[in-house]
Amino acid sequence: MLTVLAFVLALGLLIAVHEYGHYRVAVACGVKVERFGVCTLPLGSRDASSRFERFLWWISKPVLRWKPRRQHPGQDTEFCVGLFPFGGYVSMLDERIAPVAPEERHRAFNARPLRQRAAIVAAGPLVNLLLAVVLYSIVNWVGVQEPRAVLGQPVAGSLAVEAGLKGGETVTRAGFGGELSDVSSFEDLRWRLTRGVIDGRDITLEVAGQGGQAARTVVLALSRMGASEADPQMFRRIGLLAPWTRPDIGEVMAGGAGERAGLREGDRVLAVGDAPAVDGQHLRELIRGSVNGTEPRTQRWRLLRDGQEMSLEVTPEVRQEGEAWVGRISAYVGSTPEMVTVRRGALDGLWRGVVRTWEVSALTVRMLGKMLIGEASLKNISGPLTIADYAGKSASLGLTQYLVFLALISVSLGVLNLMPLPVLDGGHLMYYLWEGLTGKGVSDAWMDRLQRGGFAVLLVMMSIALFNDVTRLFG
Repeated sequence: MLTVLAFVLALGLLIAVHEYGHYRVAVACGVKVERFGVCTLPLGSRDASSRFERFLWWISKPVLRWKPRRQHPGQDTEFCVGLFPFGGYVSMLDERIAPVAPEERHRAFNARPLRQRAAIVAAGPLVNLLLAVVLYSIVNWVGVQEPRAVLGQPVAGSLAVEAGLKGGETVTRAGFGGELSDVSSFEDLRWRLTRGVIDGRDITLEVAGQGGQAARTVVLALSRMGASEADPQMFRRIGLLAPWTRPDIGEVMAGGAGERAGLREGDRVLAVGDAPAVDGQHLRELIRGSVNGTEPRTQRWRLLRDGQEMSLEVTPEVRQEGEAWVGRISAYVGSTPEMVTVRRGALDGLWRGVVRTWEVSALTVRMLGKMLIGEASLKNISGPLTIADYAGKSASLGLTQYLVFLALISVSLGVLNLMPLPVLDGGHLMYYLWEGLTGKGVSDAWMDRLQRGGFAVLLVMMSIALFNDVTRLFG
C-alpha cells in the first residue's frame, strides 16, 4: 500500500507542477485557458463505437471538476482531477482546434507571437527542473542521514583492487584530474563514480587508512569501463559495492536457508569455511560464491553468539543472477553502516541544489545520447514499475529520501519532455525553431507525419522500459 500511495503522490504532484508551468505562463501571456487537467487526458469518447476508445474515455475521465470563483481577469478555466496519474493537459483557446469568436482571437494560443508560444511550451519542463532545485535545496537544508564514505572490502579482480584498495579506508576527497573536493558520504562517492563511468574519466581518491594511517591517493581507471557498462553491475566491476559494516546477521526470513541452518539475528560471522569474514560486504561475497555450478555448497560457518564461539553447517539457496548462479541465505547480511548527517547552510544548500539539478540533467542527456548511438545499454531505461518500486522504498526510508526521489524523477520528467520528439514539448519547440528560421510554420501534412513518427518512437521507448521493469523486478 505504501508503494502505491508513494507512486501516485509522486506522479500526481510532478504532473500537476508540470501542467501548472504551462498554465501560469499561458495566463501571463494573455492566452485563454479553457481547462486544466491533472491525472486525466482528453482521450476517447463515451459514445464511441470502439471499445478501446470507450475504455480510454473511462480511465481518463475526471472525477472532480470545479471553477474557482476568483480567477485571473478574462479567465474561466475549469479545473479537473482524475484517478490515474498517467498524464495531464492544459487546453487553451486555439483556432486549429475549434472556431474562435473574432473578439477573442487575440487570446487564442495560435495567434500569440512566436516567443510567447515557445515560452508557454517550455514552461512545463522548466518548472519541473525548478522543482528539483527546490527539493534538493530542502534536503540540503534539513539534512539527510547517509553512510560515511568508509569502503568495504573490494570485489576480487575489480578496479578498486587494482588500485590498491583493501577495505576499511575512508575516502575524504575525490576529483577528476584537477583539484580534489570533499566527499560528504558514501552516496556522494557513488554519484561521482557514476559520473566518471558515463563521462569516461578516471577518478582520483584521497583515502585515509584505519588506525590513523597517513592519507594517500589512488586512481580508479574508470575510463577503461565505458558508458556501455553503466548498468546494475557497474559498481561490482568498480569493486565498491557498499560501505564498511560488521559481518553480522540481521533479520532472518522465515523458511529461508539462514533459518534452516540455525542462524539468528545478531550472530557475528567469523569465517565461512576456511575464509575469514572481513566485513559485511566480504561476507556477502562469500555467500554468493557458495555454489558449485548450479548446486549449493554446504560450508561450516564459525560464529560469535552471545559471546560464545560456535559453528553451523550452512547450505545456501541458489539463485540465477544474469548469467551467473549465486548463493543466498534469505537474511540481512551486514550491520548498519556508520552514518553521518549531511547538512548545508542557506546559500550553500541552494547552490548545491542548483548544481545537483544541473549535474543530473546533464548526466541524463549524455546517457540518452550514448544509448542512441549504442555506447550505453538500453537496460538503463526504467518504467513505471521501477519508479513505483523506488517510490515505496524511498518513502519507507523517510521524508528526506522521498524528497530526493521526487527531485530525481522531476529532473527526468523535465529532461524527457525537452527531447526533440514531436509528441513532447521539445518537439513543439523544434517546430517553433523551424518557424523562427523560415518564417512559416510546419505544414499540417508534415505535422501529421512527425506526430505519428514521434508517437512510434515513444511507444518503443515505453515498451523497452516496461520490459526492463519486468526483467529487473521479476526476472
